[in-house]
Amino acid sequence: MGLSRIVMRLARNPGTEFANGDDHRGYMLIAPLTSDGYLDEDAYARGRAGCTVRRFAPDEDAADGRLARRGGRWFFDYDEADDADDEVVYRLGDHRFAVGEYVTVNDEDGRPLTYKVMEVAPAA
Repeated sequence: MGLSRIVMRLARNPGTEFANGDDHRGYMLIAPLTSDGYLDEDAYARGRAGCTVRRFAPDEDAADGRLARRGGRWFFDYDEADDADDEVVYRLGDHRFAVGEYVTVNDEDGRPLTYKVMEVAPAA
């Protein structure tokens, strides 16, 4: 399974403290993509252990977790024993991961925030 490294940074989120975005906040995701940039569900099912996420922000330690799926719902999971820390990603399976595309992630408080895909490259 070929994995991609996807970097998303906080985009403009009017009405929040991040109205102008913040390039220092975001996610780095390791996941399999199809040739047209969508999550490869079959490859994920075969190699989910290699699918990770790292949340980063200047005012907190980086949080390492995994890309997870339950039914049709994708989310970022930072502690398998605790569902309370899950960050739901809005229609993640429908998003195309290409530079310039946008993805909405519900933060730890359940607030939807928009992130912009800034980089997609083969994972090392």
